[in-house]
Amino acid sequence: MHRPRGHLGGVVSPAGPVAGHGVGQVGGHGVGHGFDAASLRSGPPSSLSSAPQPRPLENLAVNLAGMALPNPVMTASGCAANGRELHRFFDVGELGAFVTKTVMGLPRAGRGTPRMAETPSGMLNSIGLQGPGIDAFVDHDLPWLRSVGARVLVSVAGETPEEFGLVTRVLRNSAAFDTVVGVEINISCPNVANRGLVFACDPDSTAAVVAEVRKELPPQLPAFAKLSPDVTDIVAIARAAVDAGASGLTAINTTLGVAIDALLLRPVLAGITGGMSGPALLPVAVRAVWQLRAAMRADRLPAVPIIGVGGVRSGADALQLLAAGADAVQVGTAIFNDPGAPVRVREELALLLGTHGFSRIADVVGIAHDRTPPTPGPAPKPKPKPKTKPEPTHQSGSAS
Repeated sequence: MHRPRGHLGGVVSPAGPVAGHGVGQVGGHGVGHGFDAASLRSGPPSSLSSAPQPRPLENLAVNLAGMALPNPVMTASGCAANGRELHRFFDVGELGAFVTKTVMGLPRAGRGTPRMAETPSGMLNSIGLQGPGIDAFVDHDLPWLRSVGARVLVSVAGETPEEFGLVTRVLRNSAAFDTVVGVEINISCPNVANRGLVFACDPDSTAAVVAEVRKELPPQLPAFAKLSPDVTDIVAIARAAVDAGASGLTAINTTLGVAIDALLLRPVLAGITGGMSGPALLPVAVRAVWQLRAAMRADRLPAVPIIGVGGVRSGADALQLLAAGADAVQVGTAIFNDPGAPVRVREELALLLGTHGFSRIADVVGIAHDRTPPTPGPAPKPKPKPKTKPEPTHQSGSAS
């Protein structure tokens, strides 16, 4: 089926619709509803020129466990390589932080092809953490990121907890380490010592990885555990990560999916399964962030910063994650269709926040929890009616 160039399941293009709500429209579904980004930017008709106009929120600064950022918008790991390609479209130093492609100890060729497949409202990827390894990263990629003034959140991974620690140690001892503002721990990879079970699916494995990374980092540098949605209880995994030393949480990674070729009747991807990302993932990400923030508010989980990621392609999408409880957001798959998406999302978010009258990012974080009516309890059972004794019956008879 032919699709217009640049179309990916509703992902925004610079001249196309925002969030699938019509040209320039941001909102719908309750968040930012009724605001039209294009009209807000261009101003009202001349007959309404005297009306006060919404102004973008200027102070977008956030502080995530000591990671001070000028704005809350980052790239998502794996969607912009290590910055050089994206820098041709905008200055990556403008971002709150640039999140690197996940780096492991040794070079990896990744999985066989085909490794990507388009799906309704998103895509599947089965790249297999291809990369040059930590030595090449600290010798070439990290110095370049420092040269353009980027604040770098380095995504690290390994096949064992010890490899996670080794990668972090090499990073810490590198010459350009001063440009690193934090580490994102990609625990959504198989643990070779535990039958290939993904670290993020087991609290003990999660804790072991986080502990190895934490002991290799300076105490003041934050570490964020990136959680998988493919678990029964995401709060239990988050608690294990935080108890082991994670400074914050990134929610969420991709969710596993399979696509079948309808003509060949076999999996599209060579690796069979792939991580699903794109607009279809947004409600799953909002749900995960909601559950994490709700657990923190109920003291079932220590309060730490949350970075929301999954399906963000507009300012309204980012606002959903913030309202659910995220302190910052990442933009990923939208970049494939619109390389300027992170900057555009930041501008749209600032306009929406200003329109709502917020004076800082912290004012909107988790606000949806306060605006949600309490869930009504079960209706009281009707009280049984008291039993009444039957009236005695009197039989009259004739005297003999």
